[in-house]
Amino acid sequence: MSARARNGWTPAGAAPGPVLVEGRGPLSRAVVDALRGGPDPAGPAAAAPGADPWGEDVQLALYLLYELHYRGFEGVGDALEWDPALLRLRAVLEERFLGALRTATAGAPRTVADAFAPLLVEPVDLGGSLSHRLETEGELWQLREYAALRSLYHLKEADPHAWVIPRLHGRAKAAMVAIEYDEFGAGHPDRIHARLFAALMADLGLDTSYGYYLDRAPAPLLATVNLMSLLGLHRSLRGALVGHFACVEVTSSPGSRRLARAMRRCGAGPAAEHFYAEHVEADAVHEQVVRHEVIGGLLADEPELEPDVAFGCAATLLLEDRLAAHIRTAWDRRRSALRTP
Repeated sequence: MSARARNGWTPAGAAPGPVLVEGRGPLSRAVVDALRGGPDPAGPAAAAPGADPWGEDVQLALYLLYELHYRGFEGVGDALEWDPALLRLRAVLEERFLGALRTATAGAPRTVADAFAPLLVEPVDLGGSLSHRLETEGELWQLREYAALRSLYHLKEADPHAWVIPRLHGRAKAAMVAIEYDEFGAGHPDRIHARLFAALMADLGLDTSYGYYLDRAPAPLLATVNLMSLLGLHRSLRGALVGHFACVEVTSSPGSRRLARAMRRCGAGPAAEHFYAEHVEADAVHEQVVRHEVIGGLLADEPELEPDVAFGCAATLLLEDRLAAHIRTAWDRRRSALRTP
Protein backbone atom coordinates (compact mmCIF):
# COMPACT_ATOMS: atom_id res chain seq x y z
CA MET A 1 0.00 0.00 0.00
CA SER A 2 1.37 3.43 -0.87
CA ALA A 3 2.02 6.10 1.72
CA ARG A 4 -0.61 8.23 -0.02
CA ALA A 5 -3.24 5.60 0.72
CA ARG A 6 -2.14 5.48 4.35
CA ASN A 7 -2.21 9.28 4.79
CA GLY A 8 -4.28 10.34 7.77
CA TRP A 9 -6.76 13.20 8.00
CA THR A 10 -5.59 16.50 9.43
CA PRO A 11 -8.39 18.50 11.09
CA ALA A 12 -9.39 21.79 9.46
CA GLY A 13 -7.86 24.74 11.26
CA ALA A 14 -4.89 22.81 12.63
CA ALA A 15 -1.62 24.77 12.44
CA PRO A 16 0.32 23.47 9.44
CA GLY A 17 3.77 22.04 9.94
CA PRO A 18 6.83 23.26 8.07
CA VAL A 19 7.23 22.73 4.34
CA LEU A 20 8.77 19.38 3.43
CA VAL A 21 12.31 19.79 2.06
CA GLU A 22 14.09 17.85 -0.65
CA GLY A 23 16.26 14.85 0.20
CA ARG A 24 20.06 14.86 0.26
CA GLY A 25 20.65 11.26 -0.73
CA PRO A 26 18.80 7.98 -1.38
CA LEU A 27 17.59 7.50 2.19
CA SER A 28 16.24 10.99 2.81
CA ARG A 29 14.79 11.12 -0.72
CA ALA A 30 12.97 7.85 -0.02
CA VAL A 31 11.52 9.34 3.16
CA VAL A 32 10.42 12.50 1.34
CA ASP A 33 8.85 10.42 -1.46
CA ALA A 34 6.95 8.31 1.07
CA LEU A 35 5.70 11.38 2.93
CA ARG A 36 4.48 12.82 -0.36
CA GLY A 37 2.46 9.70 -1.09
CA GLY A 38 5.02 7.59 -2.93
CA PRO A 39 6.11 4.01 -2.31
CA ASP A 40 7.34 2.54 0.95
CA PRO A 41 11.08 3.13 1.44
CA ALA A 42 11.85 -0.59 1.57
CA GLY A 43 14.35 -0.60 -1.30
CA PRO A 44 16.58 2.30 -0.18
CA ALA A 45 16.30 1.08 3.41
CA ALA A 46 18.35 -1.98 2.50
CA ALA A 47 21.37 0.30 2.08
CA ALA A 48 20.90 2.02 5.44
CA PRO A 49 23.21 -0.26 7.48
CA GLY A 50 26.15 0.85 5.33
CA ALA A 51 25.34 4.56 5.21
CA ASP A 52 27.51 7.23 6.84
CA PRO A 53 25.88 7.84 10.26
CA TRP A 54 27.27 11.40 10.39
CA GLY A 55 26.36 12.30 6.82
CA GLU A 56 23.73 14.62 5.39
CA ASP A 57 21.56 11.78 4.05
CA VAL A 58 21.21 9.80 7.29
CA GLN A 59 20.84 12.85 9.52
CA LEU A 60 18.19 14.48 7.34
CA ALA A 61 16.29 11.19 6.99
CA LEU A 62 16.26 10.80 10.77
CA TYR A 63 15.22 14.41 11.30
CA LEU A 64 12.30 14.05 8.89
CA LEU A 65 11.14 10.84 10.56
CA TYR A 66 11.45 12.33 14.04
CA GLU A 67 9.61 15.48 13.06
CA LEU A 68 6.50 13.36 12.48
CA HIS A 69 6.35 13.09 16.29
CA TYR A 70 6.43 16.87 16.72
CA ARG A 71 4.44 19.03 14.28
CA GLY A 72 4.81 16.96 11.13
CA PHE A 73 4.91 18.65 7.73
CA GLU A 74 2.47 20.66 5.70
CA GLY A 75 0.36 18.33 3.57
CA VAL A 76 1.58 15.15 5.30
CA GLY A 77 -1.11 13.12 7.05
CA ASP A 78 -0.88 12.58 10.79
CA ALA A 79 -1.27 8.81 10.45
CA LEU A 80 2.23 8.54 8.95
CA GLU A 81 3.66 9.15 12.41
CA TRP A 82 3.13 5.44 13.08
CA ASP A 83 3.57 4.06 9.56
CA PRO A 84 5.23 0.61 9.91
CA ALA A 85 7.54 1.00 6.91
CA LEU A 86 8.79 4.38 8.07
CA LEU A 87 9.28 3.07 11.60
CA ARG A 88 11.31 0.13 10.28
CA LEU A 89 13.57 2.49 8.37
CA ARG A 90 13.89 4.74 11.39
CA ALA A 91 14.94 1.79 13.53
CA VAL A 92 17.75 0.88 11.12
CA LEU A 93 18.96 4.49 10.96
CA GLU A 94 18.79 4.82 14.74
CA GLU A 95 20.87 1.69 15.18
CA ARG A 96 23.46 3.17 12.82
CA PHE A 97 23.51 6.54 14.60
CA LEU A 98 23.47 5.12 18.13
CA GLY A 99 26.23 2.67 17.26
CA ALA A 100 28.40 5.50 15.94
CA LEU A 101 27.77 7.52 19.11
CA ARG A 102 28.69 4.61 21.37
CA THR A 103 31.86 3.90 19.40
CA ALA A 104 32.93 7.54 19.42
CA THR A 105 32.38 7.86 23.19
CA ALA A 106 33.81 4.47 24.14
CA GLY A 107 36.60 6.08 26.17
CA ALA A 108 34.36 8.56 27.98
CA PRO A 109 33.69 8.37 31.75
CA ARG A 110 31.16 5.81 32.91
CA THR A 111 30.19 7.47 36.19
CA VAL A 112 28.17 10.62 36.74
CA ALA A 113 30.83 12.17 38.96
CA ASP A 114 33.56 11.71 36.36
CA ALA A 115 31.34 12.77 33.45
CA PHE A 116 30.21 16.05 34.99
CA ALA A 117 33.25 17.10 37.03
CA PRO A 118 34.99 18.88 34.09
CA LEU A 119 31.80 20.78 33.27
CA LEU A 120 31.45 22.32 36.72
CA VAL A 121 34.62 24.40 36.39
CA GLU A 122 34.97 27.19 33.83
CA PRO A 123 38.06 26.35 31.72
CA VAL A 124 40.94 28.82 31.79
CA ASP A 125 41.38 28.60 28.03
CA LEU A 126 38.15 29.44 26.17
CA GLY A 127 39.83 29.52 22.78
CA GLY A 128 37.78 26.61 21.48
CA SER A 129 34.48 27.96 22.79
CA LEU A 130 32.10 29.15 20.11
CA SER A 131 30.20 31.37 22.56
CA HIS A 132 33.51 32.97 23.60
CA ARG A 133 34.35 33.65 19.98
CA LEU A 134 30.98 35.28 19.39
CA GLU A 135 31.34 37.30 22.60
CA THR A 136 34.76 38.68 21.74
CA GLU A 137 34.88 38.95 17.96
CA GLY A 138 31.59 37.72 16.51
CA GLU A 139 29.95 39.74 13.76
CA LEU A 140 26.22 40.30 13.32
CA TRP A 141 26.00 37.97 10.32
CA GLN A 142 27.57 35.22 12.43
CA LEU A 143 25.06 35.76 15.23
CA ARG A 144 22.28 35.51 12.65
CA GLU A 145 23.67 32.23 11.30
CA TYR A 146 24.08 30.84 14.79
CA ALA A 147 20.47 31.69 15.64
CA ALA A 148 19.18 30.24 12.36
CA LEU A 149 20.97 26.97 13.08
CA ARG A 150 19.86 26.76 16.70
CA SER A 151 16.26 27.56 15.77
CA LEU A 152 15.65 23.93 14.82
CA TYR A 153 15.81 23.10 18.51
CA HIS A 154 14.98 26.35 20.28
CA LEU A 155 11.63 26.74 18.51
CA LYS A 156 10.66 23.46 20.20
CA GLU A 157 12.79 23.96 23.29
CA ALA A 158 12.11 21.45 26.08
CA ASP A 159 9.71 19.39 23.94
CA PRO A 160 12.09 16.41 23.47
CA HIS A 161 12.88 16.33 27.18
CA ALA A 162 9.20 16.23 28.13
CA TRP A 163 9.07 12.65 26.81
CA VAL A 164 11.07 11.46 29.81
CA ILE A 165 8.49 12.63 32.36
CA PRO A 166 6.20 9.56 32.23
CA ARG A 167 9.31 7.38 32.45
CA LEU A 168 10.40 8.86 35.77
CA HIS A 169 8.74 8.69 39.14
CA GLY A 170 8.96 10.16 42.62
CA ARG A 171 11.73 12.65 43.28
CA ALA A 172 13.15 12.63 39.75
CA LYS A 173 9.75 13.19 38.13
CA ALA A 174 8.80 16.04 40.48
CA ALA A 175 12.09 17.84 39.82
CA MET A 176 11.93 17.31 36.05
CA VAL A 177 8.39 18.69 35.90
CA ALA A 178 9.47 21.73 37.91
CA ILE A 179 12.23 22.52 35.40
CA GLU A 180 10.00 21.93 32.40
CA TYR A 181 7.35 24.19 33.95
CA ASP A 182 9.88 27.02 33.82
CA GLU A 183 10.91 26.14 30.26
CA PHE A 184 7.28 26.35 29.17
CA GLY A 185 6.79 29.78 30.70
CA ALA A 186 5.53 28.91 34.21
CA GLY A 187 1.93 29.37 33.03
CA HIS A 188 2.63 32.48 30.94
CA PRO A 189 2.54 31.89 27.16
CA ASP A 190 4.66 34.96 26.47
CA ARG A 191 7.47 33.51 28.61
CA ILE A 192 7.69 30.15 26.86
CA HIS A 193 11.35 29.81 25.92
CA ALA A 194 10.50 28.86 22.35
CA ARG A 195 8.55 32.11 22.02
CA LEU A 196 11.43 34.08 23.53
CA PHE A 197 13.73 32.59 20.91
CA ALA A 198 11.31 33.57 18.15
CA ALA A 199 11.53 37.14 19.46
CA LEU A 200 15.33 36.86 19.32
CA MET A 201 15.09 35.76 15.69
CA ALA A 202 12.80 38.66 14.88
CA ASP A 203 15.32 41.09 16.35
CA LEU A 204 17.95 39.56 14.07
CA GLY A 205 15.75 39.86 11.00
CA LEU A 206 15.27 36.10 10.66
CA ASP A 207 12.17 34.17 9.68
CA THR A 208 10.53 32.90 12.87
CA SER A 209 8.52 30.11 11.22
CA TYR A 210 8.95 26.73 12.86
CA GLY A 211 11.40 24.61 10.86
CA TYR A 212 12.06 27.34 8.30
CA TYR A 213 15.84 26.81 8.26
CA LEU A 214 15.78 23.02 7.97
CA ASP A 215 16.90 23.02 4.35
CA ARG A 216 19.92 25.16 5.25
CA ALA A 217 20.96 23.18 8.32
CA PRO A 218 24.03 20.94 7.86
CA ALA A 219 24.37 17.42 9.23
CA PRO A 220 26.34 18.40 12.38
CA LEU A 221 23.44 20.61 13.47
CA LEU A 222 20.78 18.03 12.60
CA ALA A 223 22.67 15.46 14.68
CA THR A 224 22.41 17.60 17.83
CA VAL A 225 18.61 17.76 17.49
CA ASN A 226 18.31 14.13 16.42
CA LEU A 227 20.11 13.04 19.57
CA MET A 228 17.36 14.56 21.74
CA SER A 229 14.64 12.90 19.69
CA LEU A 230 16.41 9.55 19.67
CA LEU A 231 16.84 9.53 23.45
CA GLY A 232 13.39 10.94 24.11
CA LEU A 233 11.47 8.44 22.00
CA HIS A 234 13.00 5.34 23.62
CA ARG A 235 12.16 4.42 27.20
CA SER A 236 15.28 2.26 27.29
CA LEU A 237 17.36 5.43 26.79
CA ARG A 238 15.71 7.47 29.56
CA GLY A 239 18.93 7.57 31.56
CA ALA A 240 20.82 8.93 28.57
CA LEU A 241 18.16 11.61 28.01
CA VAL A 242 18.53 12.71 31.63
CA GLY A 243 22.29 12.84 31.09
CA HIS A 244 21.83 14.90 27.96
CA PHE A 245 19.45 17.30 29.70
CA ALA A 246 21.79 17.70 32.65
CA CYS A 247 24.74 18.38 30.35
CA VAL A 248 22.78 21.10 28.56
CA GLU A 249 21.72 22.76 31.82
CA VAL A 250 25.19 22.60 33.37
CA THR A 251 26.85 24.22 30.36
CA SER A 252 24.05 26.65 29.49
CA SER A 253 24.53 29.44 32.04
CA PRO A 254 28.17 30.40 31.23
CA GLY A 255 27.55 30.10 27.50
CA SER A 256 24.35 32.14 27.71
CA ARG A 257 26.18 34.90 29.58
CA ARG A 258 28.73 35.13 26.78
CA LEU A 259 26.05 35.08 24.09
CA ALA A 260 24.05 37.82 25.84
CA ARG A 261 27.19 39.97 25.77
CA ALA A 262 27.71 39.14 22.10
CA MET A 263 24.17 40.23 21.28
CA ARG A 264 24.64 43.45 23.22
CA ARG A 265 28.01 44.22 21.64
CA CYS A 266 26.68 43.72 18.11
CA GLY A 267 23.47 45.68 18.73
CA ALA A 268 21.29 42.67 17.95
CA GLY A 269 18.29 44.07 19.85
CA PRO A 270 16.68 43.77 23.29
CA ALA A 271 14.80 40.53 22.63
CA ALA A 272 17.96 38.90 21.27
CA GLU A 273 19.88 39.83 24.40
CA HIS A 274 16.96 38.93 26.70
CA PHE A 275 16.73 35.33 25.53
CA TYR A 276 20.24 34.52 26.68
CA ALA A 277 20.10 36.77 29.75
CA GLU A 278 17.00 34.83 30.84
CA HIS A 279 18.94 31.57 30.59
CA VAL A 280 21.87 32.78 32.70
CA GLU A 281 19.88 32.84 35.92
CA ALA A 282 17.27 30.21 35.11
CA ASP A 283 19.73 27.56 33.99
CA ALA A 284 22.05 28.20 36.95
CA VAL A 285 19.13 27.15 39.16
CA HIS A 286 18.11 24.32 36.85
CA GLU A 287 21.65 22.94 36.91
CA GLN A 288 21.46 22.35 40.67
CA VAL A 289 18.00 20.81 40.47
CA VAL A 290 18.80 18.49 37.59
CA ARG A 291 22.06 17.24 39.11
CA HIS A 292 20.87 16.74 42.66
CA GLU A 293 17.21 15.92 42.20
CA VAL A 294 16.62 14.57 38.69
CA ILE A 295 19.84 12.56 38.39
CA GLY A 296 19.99 11.92 42.13
CA GLY A 297 16.40 10.74 42.24
CA LEU A 298 16.75 8.62 39.11
CA LEU A 299 19.86 6.82 40.35
CA ALA A 300 18.42 6.34 43.82
CA ASP A 301 15.62 4.38 42.15
CA GLU A 302 17.57 2.85 39.27
CA PRO A 303 21.32 2.86 40.03
CA GLU A 304 21.99 0.60 37.05
CA LEU A 305 21.27 3.56 34.76
CA GLU A 306 24.39 5.50 35.81
CA PRO A 307 26.44 4.49 32.72
CA ASP A 308 23.53 5.60 30.53
CA VAL A 309 23.42 9.02 32.22
CA ALA A 310 27.17 9.39 31.64
CA PHE A 311 26.75 8.30 28.02
CA GLY A 312 24.07 10.93 27.46
CA CYS A 313 26.47 13.60 28.68
CA ALA A 314 29.35 12.29 26.55
CA ALA A 315 27.23 12.04 23.40
CA THR A 316 26.00 15.62 23.89
CA LEU A 317 29.53 16.98 24.25
CA LEU A 318 30.68 14.99 21.23
CA LEU A 319 27.99 16.38 18.93
CA GLU A 320 28.34 19.94 20.25
CA ASP A 321 32.09 19.76 19.58
CA ARG A 322 31.46 18.50 16.05
CA LEU A 323 29.01 21.32 15.39
CA ALA A 324 31.36 23.95 16.82
CA ALA A 325 34.20 22.64 14.67
CA HIS A 326 32.00 22.84 11.58
CA ILE A 327 31.01 26.43 12.33
CA ARG A 328 34.53 27.57 13.21
CA THR A 329 35.97 26.03 10.05
CA ALA A 330 33.40 27.80 7.89
CA TRP A 331 33.84 31.16 9.60
CA ASP A 332 37.64 30.90 9.53
CA ARG A 333 37.28 30.68 5.76
CA ARG A 334 34.87 33.63 5.76
CA ARG A 335 32.05 31.55 4.40
CA SER A 336 28.63 30.57 5.68
CA ALA A 337 28.18 27.70 8.14
CA LEU A 338 24.76 27.09 6.58
CA ARG A 339 24.33 24.82 3.58
CA THR A 340 23.14 27.90 1.69
CA PRO A 341 23.77 31.41 3.08
